Amino acid sequence: MKVDGKAYRSIWLATDGWSVEIIDQTKLPHEFVVVTLTSAEEAAHAISAMLVRGAPLIGATAAYGMCLGLRDDPSDAQLKATAELLINTRPTAVNLRWAIQGMQKLLGPLPPSERVAAAYKNATRICNEDVAINSAIGDHGLKIIEDIWYGKNQKGVVNILTHCNAGWLATVDWGTALSPIYKAYNKGIPVHVWVDETRPRNQGAHLTAWELGKHGVEHTLIVDNAGGHLMQHGEVDLCITGTDRTTASGDVCNKIGTYLKALAAKDNNVPFYVALPGPTIDWEIDDGIADIPIEVRNSHEIEYVSGCNSEGKIEEVRILPKTSSSKNYAFDVTPAHLVTGLITERGICAASKAGLAELFAP
Repeated sequence: MKVDGKAYRSIWLATDGWSVEIIDQTKLPHEFVVVTLTSAEEAAHAISAMLVRGAPLIGATAAYGMCLGLRDDPSDAQLKATAELLINTRPTAVNLRWAIQGMQKLLGPLPPSERVAAAYKNATRICNEDVAINSAIGDHGLKIIEDIWYGKNQKGVVNILTHCNAGWLATVDWGTALSPIYKAYNKGIPVHVWVDETRPRNQGAHLTAWELGKHGVEHTLIVDNAGGHLMQHGEVDLCITGTDRTTASGDVCNKIGTYLKALAAKDNNVPFYVALPGPTIDWEIDDGIADIPIEVRNSHEIEYVSGCNSEGKIEEVRILPKTSSSKNYAFDVTPAHLVTGLITERGICAASKAGLAELFAP
């Protein structure tokens, strides 16, 4: 995608051919800062501190983190240590485990002298495949938006509600939930996006609004609990969210608050779709509520907010009484029965074991 006319991915190799550059998403929307990663420890910090976030981008960053960790020591011990370092950064996004286990499977049988080159080649492949996957998700999701547009006799706009950030900043490029929106916009379909602020880190306000604005897509920021009201008054034609992990039975785990949007959509007969790449499916579990580990992040994130003051400086202020406690659940699980369909790179299917098996049968 483009930022002020220049094409960017969310992660790429630096000109030296080995270090890795990322966009520091904790600085957006007020500053556009590129950070260079030169070690596995820096890659792990980027994931845990959310300089990068979104399941596909976490997986890509972990893959390059494996490359960085082996540059000076490609031994068996270092391969294991680097994998353990990275896999412990965040528990919920399944792409993290998928990327690291894939690297271990590939690199383990190779002699140490061949591991670094093979690691970089595979990390680059993961990134390029992610771009192709997300573009395909956009193509399939575009058909849903087109049907709504033609159902309106090509009048007005198609109003889409999304939660958190599942755009190109959450992937290597294109995004998942936003990919169909970008495809529709590029095709000339008038779309308008209701952007949930997505407390506590405000990824909707900070990231989704920023990238939609950079691309020229009409959007309006709303507080997290306004979605149901808008649906009751016919202001939402479609909901599309992303997911950090999808079970084999079609349950989806996404940013906290997604479940409530799905309940509101069900009550108001608004289609609720979830866009996901195949690597986000966890084929090892069926019951998302019981079996998906839900990350509990530092409570500092909900006790303080940061923003740009009138002098143009970024500052942080406390919003919670010092005598009050807090708990910061980062994700929730939306049961499959609340999901209208899953938009994947292989097509759209029912949120069910049979639906997923039909598209992803071995």
